[in-house]
Amino acid sequence: MARRALKLASWTSVALAASGICLYSNKYLDPSDFGAVRVGRAVATTAVISYDYLTSLKSVPYGSEEYLQLRSKVHLRSARRLCELCCANRGTFIKVGQHLGALDYLLPEEYTSTLKVLHSQAPQSSMKEVRQVIREDLGKEIHDLFLSFDDTPLGAASLAQVHKAVLRDGRTVAVKVQHPKVQAQSSKDILLMEVLVLAVKQLFPEFEFMWLVDEAKKNLPLELDFLNEGRNAEKVAQMLKHFDFLKVPRIYWELSTKRVLLMEFVDGGQVNDRHYMERNKIDVNEISRHLGRMYSEMIFVNGFVHCDPHPGNVLVRKQPDTGKVEIVLLDHGLYQALTEEFRLDYCRLWQSLIWTDMQGVRKYGQRLGAGDLYPLFACMLTARSWDAVNRGIGQTPVTATECWAGSWGRRPVQVRLATTPLGLSFSLGKDSEIRNHAANYLPQISQLLNRVPRQMLLIFKTNDLLRGIEAALGTRASASSFLNMSRCCIKALAAHKKQKTRSLFRRARISLREFFSLWKINLHELVLHVKGLRLTGWVRALLCWLLPASH
Repeated sequence: MARRALKLASWTSVALAASGICLYSNKYLDPSDFGAVRVGRAVATTAVISYDYLTSLKSVPYGSEEYLQLRSKVHLRSARRLCELCCANRGTFIKVGQHLGALDYLLPEEYTSTLKVLHSQAPQSSMKEVRQVIREDLGKEIHDLFLSFDDTPLGAASLAQVHKAVLRDGRTVAVKVQHPKVQAQSSKDILLMEVLVLAVKQLFPEFEFMWLVDEAKKNLPLELDFLNEGRNAEKVAQMLKHFDFLKVPRIYWELSTKRVLLMEFVDGGQVNDRHYMERNKIDVNEISRHLGRMYSEMIFVNGFVHCDPHPGNVLVRKQPDTGKVEIVLLDHGLYQALTEEFRLDYCRLWQSLIWTDMQGVRKYGQRLGAGDLYPLFACMLTARSWDAVNRGIGQTPVTATECWAGSWGRRPVQVRLATTPLGLSFSLGKDSEIRNHAANYLPQISQLLNRVPRQMLLIFKTNDLLRGIEAALGTRASASSFLNMSRCCIKALAAHKKQKTRSLFRRARISLREFFSLWKINLHELVLHVKGLRLTGWVRALLCWLLPASH
């Protein structure tokens, strides 16, 4: 197998060199625009990475300290090669690389930390290309449409970039312009990735990443249609209009197309920028609570979920007029619409997790496709150890040994699966041990991700991005946040039951049960609050007693 990988790498390098000689000789051509170069570069990188794994670890005893150290080095080398490939081929490759960088619950840290830089290294289109796209789609030149148009983009992403501009009537807008070559290259890039994933699976049978290609196939065409993004923005704004803290920029349809989107310009600081919040006297805990309420409503009540909440897409600000804190939600290209069956089972699973109903955890974990891996599923969802799940995630504080850092793969996981048919046992200890051992369980995690419904994959990504924001803000999943989730679950399940019956009496009973369930949560939250105040009082009294004694 190593010889095959080496032969493939050598053949591709020759092909790549031959393609590059004539292309680089023409200064007006970008080699990355040509299929032969993109394919050659991708195949060569895949072959070199495969050869590295096949040969570097072969002569070292599996599981030894030397093996773990060497494997970490191979991971890091391979992640850097993959990152370089994404930066070189741009477009779809950067988009998929960014997705991989968010898979903290699946990939080794060497990969996630390396690929995370792709969020800040997206390519920029030249102003000549921007003018071309606007001319082709809107039929006019930039100076005919705008009083001013900033040449330097506010931000650039894998598929598009955003410029600040002022319309002829004086309105300040954000203009999102798609990179001109992405549309033509995307379908070919996805086909290439599919072939490479299948080829790697021949060398490494436990390598299960076809689900990632399937997701790209489904979601990329939607993300490349900016009219779809505009419709999503209006839908979520209407859906969550009762949240006065949420701001979704208005869409200007008269100047929007599939490749150009005009929006109301709204500024603010990124949601993970603690210094910005401190300067503007914004409470980080309030922002964290608002995010939790907003996403709980999306997932459990509406089943329509914004699936790209990385910090660049979630801003915070104080309203210029009222001084009230707002969360600004941007980039509405990627949403996951949950089926009713999935949404309700997910509600029931979280209810079971919150109230420590382990039979329910097993039942609904299995109904969601986890099978005998439901304990691992529960740990990945909650980002807590199996021991904490058994004791109650709402009652058990996050311990130092759990290393609450926003990713399952970096925190200790103590999952006992001995009672399951697989007879597996996970016992990962401190942070350094996680880095050494997490990759040992990649086959089980890959197996789980292949089992669960495809809807679950973007929910995992969303959960991890939100946890990353919490980690950056220094807030933690508190009992209060779990109770807010529980409120949404109760409302969603009650609404479903009411829809299923025509009897006024049964509807009244359902409403009464809903009222008492919500009242019970309110009472529980009040008790926790009183306990917190009492604890604060004890701490103050202790300090008052100790400080005079120190004098």
